[in-house]
Amino acid sequence: MGADHNGPEFIAKSVQAWITGVGARTAYIAPGSPWENGYVESFNARLRDELLNGEIFYTLKEAQIVIESWRRHYNGVRPHASLGYRPPAPEVFVPASSAWPAALTRPAPPAKLPVEQRPTLH
Repeated sequence: MGADHNGPEFIAKSVQAWITGVGARTAYIAPGSPWENGYVESFNARLRDELLNGEIFYTLKEAQIVIESWRRHYNGVRPHASLGYRPPAPEVFVPASSAWPAALTRPAPPAKLPVEQRPTLH
Protein backbone atom coordinates (compact mmCIF):
# COMPACT_ATOMS: atom_id res chain seq x y z
CA MET A 1 0.00 0.00 0.00
CA GLY A 2 1.36 3.39 -0.99
CA ALA A 3 0.89 6.73 0.68
CA ASP A 4 -1.88 7.57 -1.80
CA HIS A 5 -4.22 5.22 0.08
CA ASN A 6 -4.40 7.78 2.91
CA GLY A 7 -5.28 10.67 0.62
CA PRO A 8 -8.51 12.51 -0.10
CA GLU A 9 -10.71 9.40 0.08
CA PHE A 10 -9.45 8.63 3.59
CA ILE A 11 -10.07 12.21 4.70
CA ALA A 12 -13.50 12.27 3.03
CA LYS A 13 -14.56 9.16 4.94
CA SER A 14 -13.44 10.72 8.23
CA VAL A 15 -15.33 13.93 7.47
CA GLN A 16 -18.45 11.97 6.49
CA ALA A 17 -18.28 10.03 9.75
CA TRP A 18 -17.95 13.27 11.73
CA ILE A 19 -20.89 14.88 9.88
CA THR A 20 -23.05 11.84 10.62
CA GLY A 21 -21.89 11.88 14.24
CA VAL A 22 -23.07 15.45 14.77
CA GLY A 23 -26.43 14.69 13.20
CA ALA A 24 -25.99 16.61 9.95
CA ARG A 25 -26.41 15.42 6.38
CA THR A 26 -24.64 16.29 3.15
CA ALA A 27 -26.00 16.74 -0.35
CA TYR A 28 -24.78 14.09 -2.75
CA ILE A 29 -23.18 15.42 -5.92
CA ALA A 30 -22.71 12.78 -8.59
CA PRO A 31 -19.20 12.49 -10.02
CA GLY A 32 -18.94 14.37 -13.31
CA SER A 33 -21.90 16.64 -12.48
CA PRO A 34 -20.31 20.08 -12.04
CA TRP A 35 -23.68 21.80 -12.55
CA GLU A 36 -24.74 20.43 -9.16
CA ASN A 37 -22.15 22.55 -7.39
CA GLY A 38 -22.21 25.93 -9.07
CA TYR A 39 -20.33 27.71 -6.28
CA VAL A 40 -17.23 25.55 -6.64
CA GLU A 41 -17.38 25.70 -10.43
CA SER A 42 -17.68 29.50 -10.29
CA PHE A 43 -14.72 29.71 -7.91
CA ASN A 44 -12.61 27.38 -10.06
CA ALA A 45 -13.36 29.49 -13.15
CA ARG A 46 -12.39 32.71 -11.31
CA LEU A 47 -9.20 31.17 -9.96
CA ARG A 48 -8.25 29.99 -13.44
CA ASP A 49 -9.20 33.22 -15.26
CA GLU A 50 -7.99 35.76 -12.71
CA LEU A 51 -4.83 34.03 -11.51
CA LEU A 52 -3.61 30.81 -13.06
CA ASN A 53 -3.96 31.78 -16.73
CA GLY A 54 -1.91 34.93 -16.13
CA GLU A 55 0.97 33.57 -14.06
CA ILE A 56 3.98 31.36 -14.52
CA PHE A 57 5.33 30.01 -11.25
CA TYR A 58 9.03 29.24 -11.23
CA THR A 59 9.19 27.96 -7.65
CA LEU A 60 6.80 26.48 -5.14
CA LYS A 61 7.48 29.41 -2.77
CA GLU A 62 6.56 31.91 -5.50
CA ALA A 63 3.30 30.03 -6.14
CA GLN A 64 2.49 29.98 -2.41
CA ILE A 65 3.05 33.73 -2.03
CA VAL A 66 1.18 34.79 -5.18
CA ILE A 67 -1.76 32.43 -4.56
CA GLU A 68 -2.03 33.51 -0.90
CA SER A 69 -2.07 37.16 -1.99
CA TRP A 70 -4.84 36.40 -4.50
CA ARG A 71 -6.78 34.43 -1.87
CA ARG A 72 -6.64 37.33 0.59
CA HIS A 73 -7.88 39.72 -2.11
CA TYR A 74 -10.62 37.29 -3.20
CA ASN A 75 -11.88 36.76 0.36
CA GLY A 76 -11.32 40.15 1.93
CA VAL A 77 -11.13 42.93 -0.65
CA ARG A 78 -13.01 42.30 -3.89
CA PRO A 79 -16.59 43.59 -3.96
CA HIS A 80 -19.40 41.07 -4.35
CA ALA A 81 -22.60 42.15 -6.11
CA SER A 82 -24.92 39.98 -4.00
CA LEU A 83 -23.45 41.50 -0.81
CA GLY A 84 -24.12 45.10 -1.83
CA TYR A 85 -20.63 45.38 -3.33
CA ARG A 86 -18.95 44.63 -0.02
CA PRO A 87 -16.19 42.05 0.37
CA PRO A 88 -17.28 38.53 1.41
CA ALA A 89 -15.10 38.39 4.54
CA PRO A 90 -13.23 41.62 5.22
CA GLU A 91 -10.15 41.21 7.36
CA VAL A 92 -10.54 42.56 10.85
CA PHE A 93 -7.61 44.05 12.72
CA VAL A 94 -7.51 42.92 16.32
CA PRO A 95 -4.82 44.54 18.45
CA ALA A 96 -2.54 42.03 20.09
CA SER A 97 -3.31 43.55 23.48
CA SER A 98 -6.96 42.53 23.32
CA ALA A 99 -6.46 39.25 21.50
CA TRP A 100 -3.57 37.90 23.51
CA PRO A 101 -3.02 39.78 26.77
CA ALA A 102 -0.30 37.30 27.70
CA ALA A 103 1.69 38.49 24.69
CA LEU A 104 2.28 41.82 26.43
CA THR A 105 3.69 40.39 29.64
CA ARG A 106 7.42 40.28 29.61
CA PRO A 107 9.36 37.43 31.09
CA ALA A 108 11.48 38.17 34.12
CA PRO A 109 15.05 39.11 33.26
CA PRO A 110 17.49 36.25 33.58
CA ALA A 111 18.99 35.84 37.02
CA LYS A 112 22.42 37.41 37.36
CA LEU A 113 24.76 34.88 38.82
CA PRO A 114 28.09 36.04 40.20
CA VAL A 115 30.91 35.35 37.78
CA GLU A 116 33.96 33.85 39.35
CA GLN A 117 37.36 34.78 38.02
CA ARG A 118 39.27 31.99 36.36
CA PRO A 119 42.52 31.21 37.99
CA THR A 120 45.45 32.51 36.00
CA LEU A 121 48.60 30.54 35.48
CA HIS A 122 51.87 32.33 35.99
